[in-house]
Amino acid sequence: MAKIIGKSRRRTTQVCHRMVHHVNLNCNLFHRVSFLGRFIWDRIFLCCLGRPSPAPYLRLPLRSVPSTATVHGGSSLHGHPITTPCDSDSDLVNLKISLLGDCHIGKTSFVIKYVGDEQEKRSLQMKGLNLMDKTLSVQGARISFSIWDVAGDTGSLHQIPMACKDSVAILIMFDLTNRCTLNSVVGWYSKARKWNQTAIPILIGTKFDDFVRLPPDVQWTIVTQARAYARTMKATLFFSSATHNINVNKIFKFIMAKLFNLPWKLERNLTLGEPTIDF
Repeated sequence: MAKIIGKSRRRTTQVCHRMVHHVNLNCNLFHRVSFLGRFIWDRIFLCCLGRPSPAPYLRLPLRSVPSTATVHGGSSLHGHPITTPCDSDSDLVNLKISLLGDCHIGKTSFVIKYVGDEQEKRSLQMKGLNLMDKTLSVQGARISFSIWDVAGDTGSLHQIPMACKDSVAILIMFDLTNRCTLNSVVGWYSKARKWNQTAIPILIGTKFDDFVRLPPDVQWTIVTQARAYARTMKATLFFSSATHNINVNKIFKFIMAKLFNLPWKLERNLTLGEPTIDF
């Protein structure tokens, strides 16, 4: 009887050990599967979130903050007198601007009006590309605009990647008196976005001084179409005139205010017969 009881106990012990070993294996497998599941889920979640968005504005390397933001070579953001920038390069911020659009729409005249005739003479001209610079003083820091003006002919399309890469703003331009150039802006925008997805998009209608001589119904049609294109591109729309310096400086003030979060507000203007500003 004792032998039978002993054998029964040994069998019971063996069965218990086997059950414990089986449970441990299952627990280890469960933990491994759980860890793998959490790891895969974490990867999926991070992919869904995507990369963090860039900062909404840049920071100026300020030495001191004056009471007003002044502009060298043009009017200040608040209309105060011009100041002369210092000679040090430690406060220099380089900003690249790209200009795209069809031929003979006034891109170069627009840039020359902004940078000045003397600066235009010192510009670098390449085949299908014109580079001009202008330096400003804003809140104790110097802003150096490098403006890349791409010719609008098909032979200059190869310059678009070099002109658009690293640009902080892309200006898509058209002639307000020529509907064909307006119809081309979406194509120019698509070409630009292929090489730069983060630059501020701005749609600019040139030759406003000639545009206001058109019949009101024609003006209304062009305004409506331009506003629709601007919404599609998520761009701010400006009508400008290099001849009369309409909205030329304001466009670059808008770029600076947008980039550096400066306290300067743009006012919408949708009055027919006046230079449109829409955003």
